[in-house]
Amino acid sequence: MAENKSAVVQNQQLLSEIEGGEGLTLSAAGRLFPGHRGGEAVDPSTIFRWLKKGTRMPNGGVVRLEAVRVGGRWLTSRGAVARFVAALTAASSPTHPGTDPPVRTPAQRQRAADRAAEELKRRGA
Repeated sequence: MAENKSAVVQNQQLLSEIEGGEGLTLSAAGRLFPGHRGGEAVDPSTIFRWLKKGTRMPNGGVVRLEAVRVGGRWLTSRGAVARFVAALTAASSPTHPGTDPPVRTPAQRQRAADRAAEELKRRGA
């Protein structure tokens, strides 16, 4: 139930943005992004997929682009695109920068592999 209330609030915000002149068709939303692999812009079918299926985050959650159906077409807004990108970026960023384990050198990896092999031999595996 709380999810539905959240969706209604988001739709109200999105509708306000559209009424305020920030409305975008899926084609226009795609043109906000630089092309990938030499393309000119993100294809509207990609934008449609982002609003229908969303994009999976590293933690397994899904972020969807906010959009509303008006007549026979979908509309989103610059604000919705910004929130979508911000949510994806936040989900992909480390929660505590600098807490990643240090990268081991090839020599350190080899020593660890040798120790593991010795341990397996000792245990009879």
